[in-house]
Amino acid sequence: MVNLIAQDGICEIKDIVEVIHDNVEYVRRSDARLLLFSEIVKQLNLPERKLVDDCRTRWNSTYEMLSTAIKFKDVFPRFAAKDPHYDDCPCHEDWEKVEKVCSVLEVFWDATHIISGNYYPTSNLFLNTVSLVKVLLDEKSFDNDGFIRDMIERMKIKFDKYWGETNLLMSITAVLDPRCKMKALEFCFPKLYSSEKVEREISFVRKSLHELYSNYALMYNDEVQCAQPQKSELDMYLEESCYSFKKDNKIEKEFDILEWWRVNSVKYKILPFMTRDILAIPFTTVASEATFSAGSRVIDKYRASLTSETVQVLMCGGDWLRKRFGVKKKTKNDKKAIHVTLLSVNDASEI
Repeated sequence: MVNLIAQDGICEIKDIVEVIHDNVEYVRRSDARLLLFSEIVKQLNLPERKLVDDCRTRWNSTYEMLSTAIKFKDVFPRFAAKDPHYDDCPCHEDWEKVEKVCSVLEVFWDATHIISGNYYPTSNLFLNTVSLVKVLLDEKSFDNDGFIRDMIERMKIKFDKYWGETNLLMSITAVLDPRCKMKALEFCFPKLYSSEKVEREISFVRKSLHELYSNYALMYNDEVQCAQPQKSELDMYLEESCYSFKKDNKIEKEFDILEWWRVNSVKYKILPFMTRDILAIPFTTVASEATFSAGSRVIDKYRASLTSETVQVLMCGGDWLRKRFGVKKKTKNDKKAIHVTLLSVNDASEI
């Protein structure tokens, strides 16, 4: 969802993106021009050293290209003064537009990496991340610049289409984060829904949460073998104050929600089972690296000038042919095996 929204936004500002793309490509397509550009960078003592290409089918690659190019905005005019053939230097207005575009895309960049993590549960982080995206879209929809409003309008259409009604799983996992509990809904829902819907949606989540807990209580009552209190564990958990986590130093780890529930399994007998199962559900089917890597199988530094239409044709054609003839993509292990086999064949031929 996040990637589709960002990609739609990029399509709406392709003229702005094209200006920077063409300038970056001009510098990078010649060793002599690249050397001249690098010399100016050194003269200005800039921390950044090189421009980066973008893959036009990957919005994150476009964001990286734009955000990197901004850091060299003082280099391009000096480069233009030394290169007689360079006559399309971005103006001050162009850079202002790029900075505003990057301020929008940065939120999507951060959101994608947060919710696509590999080594920690992400379900409990999704609601707050989505609400931040919604706040951004609402704020920027009234921006003074027309190109930003056009970009955001297209993004909001996609957001509303995919968001729809309450995502129940997303809401329940946020409540099961001991740092937030029901406050997560009270904070995020007013940003996501109209005032008349907020209370209704919160009540719906609360009711669903109790129904889910009741099912787990039936499954695990015999297992815990203890007298059940008048209040359920869920009620006690929700009534207690939120857990306050403070990272006092750099060595201390980030909050580990699974570890918190493991430690508190002495206090709660049934709720940890439910939380464990829910937090195990991934909200994304691939990690952020894989989310962004589709184009890299077609685009490399030698073929970075392919048009987006050509890239799509190559990728679709490859998928169709693999499907038709039952060919599987080679993994790293497959490639290693082929390499070992070739070495063995070479050794045998020498013998």
